[in-house]
Amino acid sequence: MNRISILWKIAGLIFFILGFSLFLAGIVLIGNFISGKEEELTARSFVTSQTVAELPEVKEALDHNKNDLNKVVDRIRTINNAAYIVVLNMNRERLTHPVNEMIGIRSKGSDEGPAFAEHSYTSKANGENGNVMRAFVPVMNDDHEQIGVVLTGYKIPTFLEVLYSLSFEIFITSSLSLLFGGWGAWILARQIKRQMFQLEPHEIARLLVERTETFNAMHEGVIAIDTNEKITIFNKKAMNMMQIEGEVIGKSIREVIPDTALPEILQLDRAIYSKELNVRNLNILSNRVPIKVKDRTVGAVAIFQDRTEVKKMAEELTGVRAFVNALRVQNHEYNNKLHTIAGLIQLGNHEKALQYVFQSTEEQEEFIQFLSKNIHDESIAGLLLSKIRRGKELGITVDIDRNSKFLTFPKKLDHHDFVLILGNLIENAFDSFKNHTGSNQHIFISIEQDAEILTILVEDNGCGIKESDCMRIFEHGFSTKGGHERGIGLYLVNQLIQQANGSISVDSEAGAGTSFTITFFKEEI
Repeated sequence: MNRISILWKIAGLIFFILGFSLFLAGIVLIGNFISGKEEELTARSFVTSQTVAELPEVKEALDHNKNDLNKVVDRIRTINNAAYIVVLNMNRERLTHPVNEMIGIRSKGSDEGPAFAEHSYTSKANGENGNVMRAFVPVMNDDHEQIGVVLTGYKIPTFLEVLYSLSFEIFITSSLSLLFGGWGAWILARQIKRQMFQLEPHEIARLLVERTETFNAMHEGVIAIDTNEKITIFNKKAMNMMQIEGEVIGKSIREVIPDTALPEILQLDRAIYSKELNVRNLNILSNRVPIKVKDRTVGAVAIFQDRTEVKKMAEELTGVRAFVNALRVQNHEYNNKLHTIAGLIQLGNHEKALQYVFQSTEEQEEFIQFLSKNIHDESIAGLLLSKIRRGKELGITVDIDRNSKFLTFPKKLDHHDFVLILGNLIENAFDSFKNHTGSNQHIFISIEQDAEILTILVEDNGCGIKESDCMRIFEHGFSTKGGHERGIGLYLVNQLIQQANGSISVDSEAGAGTSFTITFFKEEI
């Protein structure tokens, strides 16, 4: 089905409204013109009747009952352009009339009575040729006695007659108005079409439906606001996550979510990525970005996930992957031990082989007992164990301070957060040896906790960090390693520590090693 373009619809509608407005205005103006004309004809008929009533010829003819006034009065009627001027004697007989056959015939008008009682007045009557304005004036002799009545009538022009008489003016006015109005309507319609990106209404509706369904299909929550902080997008995932029901589009974001941090993007006019927030008692990880159109900020959008899912992903990246590597390292380590034991047996050193088995078992059991006793979280204990075995495979000594003790998490962190923090710091320590050829590669890890403070130390003697880079290592996207998808780990570590009101410091010297120290104080534990 062919649709009429919005351009033609708008232009046609405005043109129709303009034409209809001119039509109504014309009716009102012509009506006012006719009303003014009636007032004018009323005054003229009254003046003409008074003039005729004062003529000596009229008075003399009425006094002596003469019937020769028609020529005199008809000349006055012609000069004043009156429809008729009728002079009546006291017997209501016509002494003058435009139609000669009516002279001498008695008038039977129903509204003439007051005029014969010395009253002057006007009236509107409907005659054979249309409506007329009539003026009745009594004729008085020198003794102030009434001797007759003068009746003057002026024909009132009809609507069509007025329209015809003003046809030229109406044509010029209407033509110019419609011409410039139509031109203006076309310009306005083109401007509106341009602002709509040359799209038709049905195309815009389709895009809106597609956009809405696209946002609703997303696994992340999406919320967008305009510059007045009114909600323009709120997808289903966000509503389910925030447990919000009902229509929220058009409402203030502060009314729907009082503790949102989205309006601050309008003030900052810059994006904030991977920021953890507490919204409606829900920990979320959000990316908030200003919406710009031609370098002008027109709103802001937040894309966020439930932090629990992100934590699980982080744990997989820093923990589960490490466990898999640990199993592979453990398998490799046990194969080496089995080969050693087999070799000792083949050489006949049975006692030495047995001693080697006991020694290896005691070392393993001693370390596992240490972790079980001092590290009161299986995820962290497992992570440390996997990192030690990972270090053995890489030829790096990972040493856990045997005075380490971990009891409880800070208030705003959990085991997912600690896996992410420790995992990233230890992996960075491993990376520091990739381009470092020094011997005795060593990583030292210490976790100390008491009633007052929780301190985590991760130290290595790797390649170190240049002094100029130390101030930037916690920036999003900054990395000393190069390559894509770098510069995220330390940024997330710093975000988690700030969330729990902790602090992190770095002490590094190029070529000598790096030390990271994390501290949480009593009120946050």
